[in-house]
Amino acid sequence: MKKCILILFAVLLALTVFTGCGSKDGSADNVIKIGVFEPLTGANAGGGALELEGIQLAHELNKTVEVGGKTYTVELVVADNRSDRVEAANAVQRLVDQDKVNVILGSWGSGYSMAGGEVSRGRIPSIGLSCTNPLVTLGNDWYFRVCFLDDFQGTVMANYAFNDLGAKTAVIVQEITNDYSVGLAKFFSDNFVKLTGNSNAVLATVNYNTGDQEFSSQLTTIRSRNPDVIFAPGNFTESALLIKQARELGITTPIIGGDTWETPEFIDVGGDRVNGSAFSTFFAAEFAGTPQAQTFLNEYSKRYPNKEAAAVTALGYDGYLVALDAIKRAGSLDPEKIRGAIALTSGFIGATGTTTLDHNGDATKSAYIKSVEGGRFVFKTIVNP
Repeated sequence: MKKCILILFAVLLALTVFTGCGSKDGSADNVIKIGVFEPLTGANAGGGALELEGIQLAHELNKTVEVGGKTYTVELVVADNRSDRVEAANAVQRLVDQDKVNVILGSWGSGYSMAGGEVSRGRIPSIGLSCTNPLVTLGNDWYFRVCFLDDFQGTVMANYAFNDLGAKTAVIVQEITNDYSVGLAKFFSDNFVKLTGNSNAVLATVNYNTGDQEFSSQLTTIRSRNPDVIFAPGNFTESALLIKQARELGITTPIIGGDTWETPEFIDVGGDRVNGSAFSTFFAAEFAGTPQAQTFLNEYSKRYPNKEAAAVTALGYDGYLVALDAIKRAGSLDPEKIRGAIALTSGFIGATGTTTLDHNGDATKSAYIKSVEGGRFVFKTIVNP
């Protein structure tokens, strides 16, 4: 009898363990998992940390979701992609295979998003936050995004250079090992040439590699060409060093860039040398007209009283809410149904405005141009699509 009781107890214990491991829909004990893969170490850690702040804030304020009349607790599972494409793919692999997440958010850096997207495609839907390269979603109907694209951003900055700065010639400085930088540089170049009506308006395109810290060769070329404007989209650290060294060499030409510059590290590295530089971005507190925008700003200031909310933080906040909204509308934790619900996102009002996804899974959003003045990011103008 004792032996039978022990066997029965062992069987019941095993059943309990297996029941707790989850179910076909990926849930366990009424828990939904949202995976996050971001560069939290390495060259792009500053950007990844800012996006994660927004995701975590949205999670703090929205910890449950109703699915098919049942309340689920939302759990964040965060993976560090270490500012590396291979690690980005590995991080997503772990989120999908080991952590059994229901949706994936990220990553800061289009190259990392593309690498991760190849792993999650056909398995788990993903939502990009600030990955602006068109290739992130092109041909991948499991990847979506809540930000504008580089073709729009390139147009915005080309117009700013031509109309606001009166530039007729330009030199482009691109981070050749960075998909985002190369793509945005091309879109700027194409649009700037059209605006000027001069096929030779871009006097030169010079390259550097991620991690470079010395730019004397590139700056020598720039000085010899004497352009009206320098367009230098790239990672915030390298861009700040480039601008700093340009100013120290006496180059006074306006230098403009893209959304990656809006990080505290850009000003920390560049100091007062980056004053006057301008860039396009996704969000400005001056246009925080939605209730969600006010909630975002108020709650962010409570947690970070001495920091200004970055645009990518607002996008992280919105990405989380879009994911929850889709899960709720899907009425299921089935990945295909959630993917379908995300694809139908329309008129979703968040911190960064209204999000409606097109047939490629891309959002159409306004761009905001900011400059650095007195060690702060200052709003200059808004550009609607």
